[in-house]
Order: sequence, then C-alpha cells, then structure tokens
Amino acid sequence: MDRNSNSYTFLFVILLIAVVASALAITATAMQPAQAENVKNEKMQNILGTVGIEVARDSALVPFEKYIVERIALDNKGNERTDVNAFDIELKKELKKPVAEQAFPLYVADVEGSKYYIVPLRGKGLWDAIWGYVALKEDVNTIKGAVFDHKGETPGLGAEITQAWFKESFTDEKIMGASGTFVGVDVFKGYQGGDNKDDNAVDAISGATITGDGVTKMISERLVNYLPYFKNNTNVKVASN
Repeated sequence: MDRNSNSYTFLFVILLIAVVASALAITATAMQPAQAENVKNEKMQNILGTVGIEVARDSALVPFEKYIVERIALDNKGNERTDVNAFDIELKKELKKPVAEQAFPLYVADVEGSKYYIVPLRGKGLWDAIWGYVALKEDVNTIKGAVFDHKGETPGLGAEITQAWFKESFTDEKIMGASGTFVGVDVFKGYQGGDNKDDNAVDAISGATITGDGVTKMISERLVNYLPYFKNNTNVKVASN
C-alpha cells in the first residue's frame, strides 16, 4: 500500500486509535479494584468524620470496625431489611425508586460510651449531585457532626459545602422544632441567629443559594424516613410527622 495515499493515512489513524483505546480499556479495568477500594475507604472515612474520628482514607478500616457497632438497612416504615447489606446501598440508585421501595442505610457508632446514629444523605446542588452524612446524638435530635461533598459545584461558591467552617456550623444544631416535630436544618441566606443552636438553621454560603437549598432539602428528605425507626427503637419520644 502506498504510504503517501489517503487510504494508508486513514488506516494508520484507525489502527492507532484502536491500540490507544485498547490500552486505555485495559488500564481502566486493571485500576477498577483499586478505585473501588478507595471509594470504600473514603466512605468509611466520611462516616467516622461525623463523630469526630479523623483518619486518613487508607487507614479507615480498623477504626471503622472499632467505632461503628451496627450497620442497619431499613425500609421507610422503620423496619429492618435483611435482603440488603447497609454498606452496599447506593443512594444514587435508591433515589430513582419510589420511597416505599427504597432501602435506607443507618450506621450506629459507639465512641467512648456515647452512641450516635449516622444517616447518609444525597440530593442535588446547582449543577449536579451533592451528598454527605449527618450524625445524631443519642437524643436523635442534636447533630454531632456532618460531612458534605459534591460532584460539580462551583469552586468558591457551592463547593464551599466541603469546607470545615460550613460543616462545623451544623454541630449541635437541632433537627426537631420546639413542639418536638421534625423540621430539619435550614441553610438560610441572611441568617442572623449567631450561635443559636435551637433555631433549626445555619448561615448559607454567599452566592450559593441553590446549593444551600439543596443541602436543606436533602437533610429534610432523607432524615424524615428514619423517624419511624427512631420512634420504635430508641427511648426518645419522637413525634410522628
């Protein structure tokens, strides 16, 4: 074949693309186990972070097994499900189902004799998915800690949900109102509450109203499904909504 012909050039390009694509596919396949392990470790790291246990991602397994004493899969009525492993539940997939068909993972931690309930969260920000975890103290009302992350929020704006100052603003906030009914936590633009931890609100991120609204919504929409379990399995009086 004439190396100066167009057909030779086209054939060469096609073969080159095929070789590169094959190499990338092989590399991606080879990396899948390591990537899956990183996702698992980061998940454990974030869960631990809500109860004040700060560890490196690669060192999360041992403290996770030490402090997380229960992993429970629930339905939206508060009943335990035995057909699914709580840690394997992917909220991204669950949210595509009707609420009555979803599985709700719950983690119970024991840290120096204090019990915490850790609830995974997932919602939508301005551009794409946002997610996180919130830990409740034994009164199932007071937040111990929260962790948030995102897929594509704007740096310096919505992406600030990952920053310590924003996460720490949730510490000791209440999710129940004065009457004992569930209200969640409102990420409120123009918040003037200062250090008030009984107003069910925190200050929003300047210029990131939609992302803040997404955090508010996902806290409310996810936590409400755990109220039946808390009502039936704790010594705390939880009002039905």
